[in-house]
Amino acid sequence: MVRVKRGFVARRKRKKILKRAKGFRITVRTQIRRAKTAVFKAKRHATVDRRLKKRTMRRLWTTRINAGARSLGMKYNELIAKLKKRNVKLDRKVLADLALNDFAAFTKIVESVKNQ
Repeated sequence: MVRVKRGFVARRKRKKILKRAKGFRITVRTQIRRAKTAVFKAKRHATVDRRLKKRTMRRLWTTRINAGARSLGMKYNELIAKLKKRNVKLDRKVLADLALNDFAAFTKIVESVKNQ
């Protein structure tokens, strides 16, 4: 029988985990058992937070559109309802960007919808 040494494979596996744990606190970045659980948890949080980021950004866009619309004498829900009625195909991300960076264009959109 030949003795099998797992040195290289095991070391490569551990190094991969420790590389991902770089920047973690105290022993979590150096001890393999703690690093493994921390990396696993970090991956799970990253997955969840990617979903939460979408939710957060939509709330931010809604707030920006509402602020812009209210400065022109219209509520957010009225604006969105009238945009849908007029069949304007601008999503919230674009509207929020217009309200923040190109207020003249946003004003034109709101005025065209308001007059209807």
